[in-house]
Amino acid sequence: MLRKLLRDFKTETPLVHTNNSGRLEEYYFVFEHHPKRLNRLIKGFDNQGVPLNGAYIDVENKQLHYYPISIGQYGLALYHSWLKTGEESTKAHFLRIADWFMQNAVTDPQLGAYWLTDVPKPEYDVYSPWKSAFSQSRGISILCRAWQMTGQDAYLTMAAQALTPFRFDIREGGVSVDREQGKCLYEEYVAQWPTRVLDGHSFCLMGLYDFVRVGRGEAQQLAQSLFNEGIEGLIQQLPLYDMGYWLRFNRCDKPGYPVDDPCTLGYLRLVVAQLKLMAQLSGRSELAAFAEKFSQYDRLPNIIRMYREKFKSLRKLNRL
Repeated sequence: MLRKLLRDFKTETPLVHTNNSGRLEEYYFVFEHHPKRLNRLIKGFDNQGVPLNGAYIDVENKQLHYYPISIGQYGLALYHSWLKTGEESTKAHFLRIADWFMQNAVTDPQLGAYWLTDVPKPEYDVYSPWKSAFSQSRGISILCRAWQMTGQDAYLTMAAQALTPFRFDIREGGVSVDREQGKCLYEEYVAQWPTRVLDGHSFCLMGLYDFVRVGRGEAQQLAQSLFNEGIEGLIQQLPLYDMGYWLRFNRCDKPGYPVDDPCTLGYLRLVVAQLKLMAQLSGRSELAAFAEKFSQYDRLPNIIRMYREKFKSLRKLNRL
């Protein structure tokens, strides 16, 4: 916890691009092509240069595994490098990442295309391969850029199929929750119960917005509708994350899960940056107002108070 606290104090506001043109260039958050600085869980690569993650602290099996969210993040970092350098080797590496998403998609007549993650998530009682709206978003962002880079329609077709799981509730095999209440959120971790991880939902919206920018026909209309629903759900649910001095990391319905599981300092700063970005992309001033309010929580007394609460939460979840 002390190391985490020290890392968080060094965390800078993420570099953000407000992209809304019809061409996909930098991703909304600029990822650096350096595994240790990009994602601490990336521990190696396969023979195609696809990253492999280490397991979470509370997972007994420590073998490396494919983690679609990290794979997509690494692919976007490669794309940024290619934009800067134009190197053919970097382009080829990026396309191998895109091809990983093509080759590892599960396709279903009802649910479209989706990617599964094999590593367990014990805190949510998830022990079998799980869907993730965040994985869907990363796959869409990668595949849309691969289509733009190569002109091969198969990439865009797969990205369009990856929109379908957003339409369905987790009870129906999809990746959304709370749509019936007009408060739709997209789940980073699909479990038996809604988990409602706040920053994960906003990252999901970025993939949908990528498709809005470059998609076609009915699929583009679907992406726009899903994006709009997610923005409205974010606005409706943000007050429920507000602890009065800090933000909850999630709002999980699993019996016995801590009511107050605060986000860390790094996540608070990330969420504020996400809200500012979403305000610009959606034109919804409410999100800018939330961002301003939550940024005021970033003060030492609140940070100390938060970490005390976070320690209790992590101990209860056996994640220390």
